[in-house]
Amino acid sequence: MPIRPTPPVHPRGGSFTRRSLLAAGAAAATVLPLAACSSPLAAGIAGAPLNPETLVFWNLFGGGDGARMQQMEAGYAKQHGGPSSIQATTFAWGNPYYSKVTLATVGNKPPDVAIAHLTRAKPLWDGDLLDPITSDDLASVGLSASDFNQKAWTAQKTDGKNICIPLDTHPFVLFYNVDVCQKAGLIDSDGKLKDLSGLDAFEKALAAVSKVTGGVALNVANVSEIATPWRFFWTMYNQINGSTPFISDGGSELTVNEDNYTKVTSMTEKWVKNGWLNKGLDYATAETLMFTGKAGFFMQGEWEISTAQSIKGLKFGMAPIPQLFDKPATQADSHTFILPRKDRTPEQRKAHMLFIKQMLEQSMTWAEGGHVPAYMPTFDSTAYKKLEPQSDYASAAESAVFDDPAWYGGSGSTFENTVGAQLALVQQGASSPAAALSAIKSQLSTYLNTPSPL
Repeated sequence: MPIRPTPPVHPRGGSFTRRSLLAAGAAAATVLPLAACSSPLAAGIAGAPLNPETLVFWNLFGGGDGARMQQMEAGYAKQHGGPSSIQATTFAWGNPYYSKVTLATVGNKPPDVAIAHLTRAKPLWDGDLLDPITSDDLASVGLSASDFNQKAWTAQKTDGKNICIPLDTHPFVLFYNVDVCQKAGLIDSDGKLKDLSGLDAFEKALAAVSKVTGGVALNVANVSEIATPWRFFWTMYNQINGSTPFISDGGSELTVNEDNYTKVTSMTEKWVKNGWLNKGLDYATAETLMFTGKAGFFMQGEWEISTAQSIKGLKFGMAPIPQLFDKPATQADSHTFILPRKDRTPEQRKAHMLFIKQMLEQSMTWAEGGHVPAYMPTFDSTAYKKLEPQSDYASAAESAVFDDPAWYGGSGSTFENTVGAQLALVQQGASSPAAALSAIKSQLSTYLNTPSPL
């Protein structure tokens, strides 16, 4: 039986919540510690007063994403009089970032615009930390709902409101080593991976690649890595008819279809036993072995395109995760723009929306880093369709499956960490599917029975 706590009183109803306690302490804070400034565009960090027209923007992008975001910020600044037009700041990825956004907002010192994963925007909304984005807001800068990938746009709608604006979809995808797959007979006349739909076809491909490598065919990182096992599971699980949400009612019920859970985890065990799937590899090693031809396939987020492109002489391709079961599905999230709750004049609100619009107009820069643009004028452009291998997996955005909404869920969350760790143990042979599910139930019980602290 699902475990249900007493339903929490929603903070929008004005009840006393942890957020009101946080506000009392956070309101006294003037400047939160910064992890790093994303670019020379940052201004006023040390406490100097900002120009009232300076737009304050927070994000969590490092590496190649960070470099591209800086380029886009510079593009905005160029249209608005130079570096002083924007204060752009980058914080540490994951929970530290979302804690800072939360504390800044309840302390009445939020940024004007911030980035949030779509799956993490929902808890912020539930905590009354976001301003809704209306049709009038969109229209004020020439945008409408039809300008966005409808899978992501529909997913962000909460309580009938637009809570964020998608910048991209970033799906779990299949990387393949062209030389290895060519030897295995899996490359077509156009130099692309053949259609491997269907479990039988994919398993035959794994067997063929394994003969070429003399070892594993597919790497899925699972040592000191918990997000990847979750992404792999959630992709396969959602391809099976009858799969229910893993958690429901905002994270208060465990509703996973146990038969389909067992089907996926038993398949994982079989692939490891047959030598097709790695038993235990960390993120970097799993990737490196595919890039060096010791595996033919590697499943990971599309952002690893930058790493692959940096390796001299590597011939690689990328494709959506093949449909192995009843329907296409792939685990994904979206980076989105949010408007943290604050008082805005109509002029300020339009300026903040204009920033979002002008960043969206630079989506081609963002797409070069692997993410599938959610802004349809870019997605439908000739330039994007010619961008390879990025456009080769663009269809994955249409089969995207987001994590279930919960205050402890979403990208880089407690939920992913808890469930992903147990799934990793199954792949490593250190736990059976049944034992892993039992541990998941036990470890999640605290969160299932705890109302949102926001």
